[in-house]
Amino acid sequence: MGKAIGFLEVQGYSVAMAAMDKACKAADITIEGIDCNNPLLGDRAPIPVVIQVKFSGKIDDVKAALEVAEQTAVQLIDEKDVQTHLISSAACGLEKLLAIGKVTKK
Repeated sequence: MGKAIGFLEVQGYSVAMAAMDKACKAADITIEGIDCNNPLLGDRAPIPVVIQVKFSGKIDDVKAALEVAEQTAVQLIDEKDVQTHLISSAACGLEKLLAIGKVTKK
């Protein structure tokens, strides 16, 4: 069985970092990659960047991290601008794709 994969998508880089800081402190997870995109409203959006953080761990840790990340993010931005998703058991080889994004780890 593969690791669980969590996805957090929010408007704003600082929102994503604050949410993931709390998530990493609450659960044993590994941030696998970060990507960014333009929001639907483009430059008219209140925060003109959408950040997606992809992370992995045991399913209970990923669930806990998603809950904490979402709770933190909705304290900073509108709930409609926060998305989370859980893949409970990732297929073999998926981890390689998680690191692909505009923000790279060094």
